[in-house]
Amino acid sequence: MPPRNALAALWASSSERHSVLDDAQGLAAGSMLASLGVLLLSTGGLLTGGTAGIAFLLHYATGIAFGVIFFLINLPFYYLALKRFGLTFTLKTFAAVTLTSLLTEALPRYIALSDIDPLIAALFGGLLVGTGMLALFRHQASLGGFGILALFLQDRFGWRAGLVQLGFDAVVLAFSFFVASPVIIACSVAGAVVLNITLAFNHRRDRYIAR
Repeated sequence: MPPRNALAALWASSSERHSVLDDAQGLAAGSMLASLGVLLLSTGGLLTGGTAGIAFLLHYATGIAFGVIFFLINLPFYYLALKRFGLTFTLKTFAAVTLTSLLTEALPRYIALSDIDPLIAALFGGLLVGTGMLALFRHQASLGGFGILALFLQDRFGWRAGLVQLGFDAVVLAFSFFVASPVIIACSVAGAVVLNITLAFNHRRDRYIAR
């Protein structure tokens, strides 16, 4: 039986630090919200930025499951995450990416969405993914991808991370013209705007200091 102190440590949290259980539920909730958002985007035939956008492009072009591509495409970024943010962040991010990948493949078996307006899918899907990412950020994790690379390049070369991230997303959007119609691309942009507004208005270090 685990020592009483060890069990207490699982629950112990403060205004400045999350407990183990705090982090576990945060990672689970963030991954669940993000995967539900991906389900809406996928049902609407939409795209998004970052590595998720690349995964969507490859999914539409090849038919390979989104979850599989999303998991594999994030593998190279864990090395950068380890160097930039440390082991704890990297392990949490790996767990979040893995759980999100698994859930995006499992959810269609239990939630049947056969017809959804692309704009509605974009707005609600973007909001859900953004809220999921917000939950992960607040528990020192992420969904991997270009955000990690952008921060690494900022540290290495002094390039502004926001502009680097914007450049990567623009490239993904440019390639989307090969697999999607202008209407779908316009809706996808709207979803990306909602996602980023959700993060911009809610992810502030001065308002949320727990780690």
